[in-house]
Amino acid sequence: QVQLVESGGGLVQAGGSLRLSCAASGSIFNINNMGWYRQAPGEQRELVATISSGGTTNYADSVKGRFTISRDNAKNTVYLQMNNLKPGDTAVYYCNMYLRRSRYVPPSDYWGQGTQVTVSS
Repeated sequence: QVQLVESGGGLVQAGGSLRLSCAASGSIFNINNMGWYRQAPGEQRELVATISSGGTTNYADSVKGRFTISRDNAKNTVYLQMNNLKPGDTAVYYCNMYLRRSRYVPPSDYWGQGTQVTVSS
């Protein structure tokens, strides 16, 4: 089994910062893309940022210049540094990893349980 465990969410005032972490554990052969998505109440889940195994990053336009995604391959962990937070960033944040459990099976998507980020004005 593979588990993704997120941490670092919370309540912060506008202009503040938070750092999210997501660690994968279990039987893992390798991890391709890692990413963060978010879902606000009544809205669809949307991409926030992704990072490839080679370190190439991709960001939603709404967070460019404010959020930074990074990864630690030795720890099977992905991070999201969020600066200058805005009330519009309020959502449940989910981490995602596209990984192989062994060399004999194709990669699959795995999701964390979600962590709440609330930004007050």
